[in-house]
Amino acid sequence: MCGIVGIVSNSPVNQSLYDALQVLQHRGQDAAGIMTSDNGVLHLRKEKGLARDVFDNEHMISLKGNMGIGHVRYPTAGLFSSAEAQPFYVNSPYGICLAHNGNLINAEEIKEELFRQDQRHINTNSDSEILLNVFAHELMKNSTSLQINHEDIFKAIEGVHRRCRGGYAVIAMIPGYGVIAFRDPNGIRPIIFGIQKSDLRNKYMVASESVAFDALGFDKVRDITPGEAVVFTESGELNYQQCAKNVKKSPCLFEFVYFARPDSVIDEIFVHKARLRMGKKLAKKIQRTLMKSENIDVVIPIPDTSRTSAMSLAENLGIRYTEGFIKNRYIGRTFIMPGQQTRKKSVRQKLNPIDIEFKGKNVLLVDDSIVRGTTSKQIVEMARLAGAKKVFFASAAPAVRFPNVYGIDMPAASELIAYGRTDEEVGELIGADSLVYQDLEDLINAVQKKGKNYVDGFDASVFNGEYVTGDVTTEYLHALEAKRNNGALLDEGSDHNKVVGLHNKN
Repeated sequence: MCGIVGIVSNSPVNQSLYDALQVLQHRGQDAAGIMTSDNGVLHLRKEKGLARDVFDNEHMISLKGNMGIGHVRYPTAGLFSSAEAQPFYVNSPYGICLAHNGNLINAEEIKEELFRQDQRHINTNSDSEILLNVFAHELMKNSTSLQINHEDIFKAIEGVHRRCRGGYAVIAMIPGYGVIAFRDPNGIRPIIFGIQKSDLRNKYMVASESVAFDALGFDKVRDITPGEAVVFTESGELNYQQCAKNVKKSPCLFEFVYFARPDSVIDEIFVHKARLRMGKKLAKKIQRTLMKSENIDVVIPIPDTSRTSAMSLAENLGIRYTEGFIKNRYIGRTFIMPGQQTRKKSVRQKLNPIDIEFKGKNVLLVDDSIVRGTTSKQIVEMARLAGAKKVFFASAAPAVRFPNVYGIDMPAASELIAYGRTDEEVGELIGADSLVYQDLEDLINAVQKKGKNYVDGFDASVFNGEYVTGDVTTEYLHALEAKRNNGALLDEGSDHNKVVGLHNKN
């Protein structure tokens, strides 16, 4: 899961790109990068770390130009080298820069094709570099002249959709021409474009979430539809075209549960309202189950993403809601941290309980989801040490029992606490007196408000094992787990295992 942004303007875009990455920082905290185009000359700064740490004044001054793209990285494969930070660049044809959110499930197959058929070299383990080279090859194959046009681009993206399978939202830039954005045929990963009207020339922006437009004063136009490509030229022209067949809008359900900011609107669905409805649905289940035999004194959210659901839940149960944990704002989101040991260590640094809210009480802790269970177990322990009489745990999402292959770091089923276990067994493992999961049907109904058909369905594969691309095999999942489990990643992320980082301005 990553954050991507692109801007075509009539004035320098360096500060705007940086501000957008700050707003999208929740989508990835391991690396950041910006590439700009100034009269056909490219400028790049990318490195591991948060956006605020990657870019200093000198870097910002050097990022010249009225057009550019940016990226914040969340490594779905775990630990990584700085060479895998984005944007990526390839010089032929025309020079293409690319930032990508998602994962390709046929990356290895395409990598072999690129070498044997297209005679292109891939230097990293990133499937974003693979996607860039597929786009570059298709553009070279379909270009009709030295002067590029949007028809050539649309034909190239048709080729990308034919060859690439998985979830991907992409922003590319061609120096001297413009910015291109496109989305996978299933619409798994979000991407939206907006406009800022100007007397001189309209400014265009494309980003992962609508909050980026709010922060920069752009008006949201619409979500890019599945399989669609949109071209924003330096001269201010806007062109778009459907470039795939058999499309369907099936956004990732986990976007609404956890990843997206609550003030975002994705595929015409307000994330905040969706989470309120999650809390209401979960409250009804708790009334049917837990409250038949137990008394709950207080509802406490696990900050931050569960707050909205927890407030709604408490209101519908008629039980007092309070903040019981103080969050250290300088510790990142533990779920998207690479490596189990890092996540485990960070939980205690991140949260500290307010003892008086726990002492002698039956406490209902509410979280957005339970993935590996590391955070949940330690939080339950904190609640007991703070004096809680009983600790109940509620998840606004169903049990996560299956790997994610479309851009979320859940590739190894064995690392998921609910894999092969009942709800009761998971509750025992995290140390809760009782555990209540949201039902999948209720979650879907909460996100897709009844009577509002903005989407065709959802990718709920982490909950039900049904992959919307329809081509994820058991063999593929086993191979992915062997490659990307925490143990396999230890050597890969070692400092001595360096990959050449091309085109990086230090």
